[in-house]
Amino acid sequence: MDPALQKLINKQAICDVIQRYSRTLDWLDDDGQASCYWPDAEIDYGFFKGSAEDFLPIVMDIERGSDRRWHMLSQPLIDFHSSTSASSECYGVFAGASRQDDGTLAGNLYGGRYLDEWEKREAGSGPEWRISKRLYIVDWQSDLVNQPEFMPNPDFPLPTAQIDKSNHPLYREM
Repeated sequence: MDPALQKLINKQAICDVIQRYSRTLDWLDDDGQASCYWPDAEIDYGFFKGSAEDFLPIVMDIERGSDRRWHMLSQPLIDFHSSTSASSECYGVFAGASRQDDGTLAGNLYGGRYLDEWEKREAGSGPEWRISKRLYIVDWQSDLVNQPEFMPNPDFPLPTAQIDKSNHPLYREM
């Protein structure tokens, strides 16, 4: 295959994993989240340093503790070292809100960056790219107060979804 075409295919595969990472956190998809990392991947989020296998139950419990969560990652800058290894950096924004003592929803908005190492290895369905090392850096944080409830506002009735457990009826396998 033309090396430039293979590089584009590899870049798209990595971008797909980055999108799957955000989506599976927000929809509380444990298996989907696990498919983003190699089990032995080195993870450093500050509050946690260790393997992806040990990190996944912790991060999913944290996500389940939020009444609402939303992750969005930018297009990554990717540097390929070989046909099976790469580095990337992308920016991310995360918002989470939980029920407060007064009954309102409030939380935090975070901005940061993901410094990832990637490896292409054999998996059950053939070779695939996954994160082999991740360092997450928080750049800023802002409070979110008085967030919208789970019922549409009659003045501006946009649909809402309360995603408080896995297998939400709106979740689609992709």
